[in-house]
Amino acid sequence: MRVLVVEDDEEMAYTVATGLRRARMAVDVALDGTGGLERALHTDYDVIVLDRDLPGLHGDEVCAELIAARCRSRILMLTAAATTEDLVDGLGLGADDYLPKPFDFRVLVARVGVLARRAHPAVPPVLRHGDLVVDTARRLATRGDRPLELAPKEFGVLELLLAAEGRAVSAEELLERVWDEATDPFTNAVKITISRLRARLGAPQVIETVPKSGYRI
Repeated sequence: MRVLVVEDDEEMAYTVATGLRRARMAVDVALDGTGGLERALHTDYDVIVLDRDLPGLHGDEVCAELIAARCRSRILMLTAAATTEDLVDGLGLGADDYLPKPFDFRVLVARVGVLARRAHPAVPPVLRHGDLVVDTARRLATRGDRPLELAPKEFGVLELLLAAEGRAVSAEELLERVWDEATDPFTNAVKITISRLRARLGAPQVIETVPKSGYRI
């Protein structure tokens, strides 16, 4: 899954981003509302973690603009205010969830995961193909009785291929959804990751290359 963190406190922003990356998510960061809105409107994020109390372009305005533009990304709003009125106001703007600061980071990761499963369209918490099982909530994968030790990008590619339910997924879509904005669009990272993932999954192979279309399970 791919996540955008919009937070003006640089230390907080990169702390959140680092934690989400450790949970095998691809994360971009914007340090102001204007930059966050621009990224959100041009990239198909699964979840946007949006600080409500942004200077300049307020988080409420960013949320309203995204809803007006029919952005499909799920929005998790963060705020230092924790009153019932603030919660109602935030959800009333169109946010999908609302989390007051300070928060338990495990709760943030769990809520981001829940929101991501509702996007593009909804993804079930456990994906299966034969003896291959991916638990998207706990970020675990197994084949048969064997746990799979997957790198974050390998897990992301496997999750996306399983969620596609037999549809061929292009290398461009994999790059867009699993990698972040710092990735060179001409890289062969997808091809390398698919090769490593096939090796980790073992026989019989389940990832098929579809000429001129991409990959599918």
